[in-house]
Amino acid sequence: QVQLAESGGGLVQPGGSLRLSCAASGFTLDYYSIGWFRQAPGKEREGVSCINNNDGSTYYADSVKGRYTISRDNAKNTVYLQMNSLKPEDTAVYYCAADYFTTTQALCHMTTPNYWGQGTQVTVSS
Repeated sequence: QVQLAESGGGLVQPGGSLRLSCAASGFTLDYYSIGWFRQAPGKEREGVSCINNNDGSTYYADSVKGRYTISRDNAKNTVYLQMNSLKPEDTAVYYCAADYFTTTQALCHMTTPNYWGQGTQVTVSS
């Protein structure tokens, strides 16, 4: 069964950090781009960071540049999102997604990638 499973969300104070994980099962991430999206209440889903699993190229939305870092562990078939200096406006449900043989920028602007995860809630609040 093909699945993307996110974990690592939670409640954190402003300025804090969280690391999200996206574990793929039922397929390998070779030749895929994998990305993290988020959706806040009343807002559209937006791509925040994507990585190409072959060449390691990355894309970041302007709103998270310098604060978020995306990385991959091919041996674990897992992609991570390290989020630092979190702000209340980062509060959202975070989803991972994967799309075959596409660029990172294309994936992060995509609405229908091949696979979506179920999402994990991130809440930044004091």
